[in-house]
Amino acid sequence: MSPATSSDDTPTTVTAPAKTNTDKANSKQTTYPTDDLNLPRVPVELVKSIDGDTISVMFEGKKENVRMLLIDTPETSHPKLGVQPFGPEAKSYTKELVEQAKKLELEFDIGPNRDKYSRLLAYVYADGKMVQESLLEQGLARVAYIYPPNTRYVDKFDDLQRISRNKAIGIWSVENYAQEDGFHPEEHEGAIGSNSTTASKVPAEKPQKQKQGCDIKGNINSKGEKIYHTPDSPYYERTKQEQWFCSEKEAVQAGFRAPLK
Repeated sequence: MSPATSSDDTPTTVTAPAKTNTDKANSKQTTYPTDDLNLPRVPVELVKSIDGDTISVMFEGKKENVRMLLIDTPETSHPKLGVQPFGPEAKSYTKELVEQAKKLELEFDIGPNRDKYSRLLAYVYADGKMVQESLLEQGLARVAYIYPPNTRYVDKFDDLQRISRNKAIGIWSVENYAQEDGFHPEEHEGAIGSNSTTASKVPAEKPQKQKQGCDIKGNINSKGEKIYHTPDSPYYERTKQEQWFCSEKEAVQAGFRAPLK
């Protein structure tokens, strides 16, 4: 979705406790200083769900569009970008949450509560659960548009995003689709092409039999890029190998590179 703009004041920093080496779902729940703030929320009435990160509500007697703070979901009706992968899923998920909620509330941060498009900027709660958190947990949104001082939950959001990325779910199921500068549908299309048929420009390499102790997968995507995946890669299980390697050095010597972070 379009970015929200705010001021350049100094942010209120929230420091999360040190995490363990893994972000497994069954690890102990991390607590944050923001968990018990008990900040005021404004009850609103839903008009309609617009997109994964935007809804329309009745606020102070007027119909207002609300842009959810600190997240970005893929587009579904952008005049230039059109429909992006996982956009419909994010839109449908948000729509279900807000339409089924018996109580819908907004929480504002300490900075400006409107963006340059005059949309309200807020954290949205459906029956007490923050919608932004739910979208990040499902891998349907990325952390984005961080404009101080509206950064109250950014540390928690970063952690939720990291867990979803490590699980390779939703937007994180396709390597390099979700990046710091937005979403890249060409990566999604390339992944589909790579998983279905070998691109015509790239000669198919006869799959090798796996040798004992050689568990690094070499894959050639539809753009002809040679990428190797170790068992630690979040894309390992879903990667179809064209070639097996016994070490990363061997993969590099064969012209393969590690996946981009």
